[in-house]
Amino acid sequence: MTDVGDRITGLAAALRAHGVRIGTGETVDAARAVEALGLADRERLREGLAATLLHGPGQRVLFDPVFDLYFPRGVGGPEDAPRDREALRDRLAEALAADDRAMMARLAAEAVDGLGGYGSSPGSDGWSAYQTLDRLRPQTLLARVRADVRGRDGNGGAGFADRLLDDEIRRRIEEFRRLVGAEARRRVAERRGRDEIARRGVRPTADRVDFLIANRDQLTELRRAVQPLARKLATRLAARRRRAARGTIDLRRTLRSSLSTGGVPMRPVLRRRRPVRPELVLLCDVSGSVSGFSDFTMLLVQALHDQFGKVRVFAFVNRLDEVTGLLDHGRADPDGLSARIRAEATLTGWHGSSDYGVALGEFAERYGGAVGPRTTVFVLGDARTNMSDPNLPAVRELARRARRVYWLNPEPRDRWGTGDSAAPAYAKLVEMHECRTAAQLSALIAGLLPV
Repeated sequence: MTDVGDRITGLAAALRAHGVRIGTGETVDAARAVEALGLADRERLREGLAATLLHGPGQRVLFDPVFDLYFPRGVGGPEDAPRDREALRDRLAEALAADDRAMMARLAAEAVDGLGGYGSSPGSDGWSAYQTLDRLRPQTLLARVRADVRGRDGNGGAGFADRLLDDEIRRRIEEFRRLVGAEARRRVAERRGRDEIARRGVRPTADRVDFLIANRDQLTELRRAVQPLARKLATRLAARRRRAARGTIDLRRTLRSSLSTGGVPMRPVLRRRRPVRPELVLLCDVSGSVSGFSDFTMLLVQALHDQFGKVRVFAFVNRLDEVTGLLDHGRADPDGLSARIRAEATLTGWHGSSDYGVALGEFAERYGGAVGPRTTVFVLGDARTNMSDPNLPAVRELARRARRVYWLNPEPRDRWGTGDSAAPAYAKLVEMHECRTAAQLSALIAGLLPV
């Protein structure tokens, strides 16, 4: 049982490293689940451990590949794995048509063994899911599998709408691709160690993906997560506001009240505060890869709108324009926000590169009245000026007018000041924070916003 215990603790540690909150209680529950379920039925074990370790369905996409590393289907590769690619494709088409999950799993192992190995010496270097899928090309089997399914139906496809059938076949192919990825990770883990592969080789959840490298699907997933994240942040901000409203002890009134109890301050009197909802201004760079970061932040702030007295949002590339009205309209269509801003706002002048100096100067000149002593300003961007003037006086004036100014930079801190980055110069004038993921962003907003 020692090896199983190590696997359970390793699984819990790997999930914890990816942001899943797992304590001693959950780990003990997982061990009890393994003891009750046994190891014979791997899928039943998967469901039992997921039930004891996870806190929501959104974490399942992370759990499954990590589980496959710590509780693999087998060790080593299949015996007499076929090297004939076309024969393997034929068998895969049959398995996809029959939706035979067990056969697809066996074929995934055979495919990685026969097509996924790389390196100069067999069995010494590694395994690649990408190479396996590139050589096998399962996505090109769609037409063949469709014909097989219609043949099995026996009525020329009656009862199947073409689009629904194609969607179902694509789902089966995607499941096979997932099995190939899990098998390749398992093979690599046998050589390099499970813990290392779980840390580096498992795709993180969307809220922990760097904004600058997030692909379209991950950004779409982030947009879907805006409303649940906003609800959590609103609860936190409301709790902070209630605590702040309690105020501090009023010493004079407490001492006066204590006269009725012989000088013992039995009932402290608090100096009540009346927190005012803060006003918020966002200045968002929407150029290039930074646009995904800015879009998500704008949507999050819009979802938190009720937590602020007033919200104004400005977007820029090298010209700046107010987009508050467009963001209100964006509630119904978050995926179209970026395109709508680019179509309806004036963001560029005679070139298309970002120019912080011009944009910040334009804000100070045209919209300086939007910032006052109750205003918190967030500047969103990587501070890369394309070698143009950073216009530090405009930032200095912004900091003088506002209650607080925070700059959220999606680049890693060790890249600030490299190339055309003016981040160190801006950081001397306003408080700059590294903000690379949605998890970091939510923590910063919850911690930095005044109450």
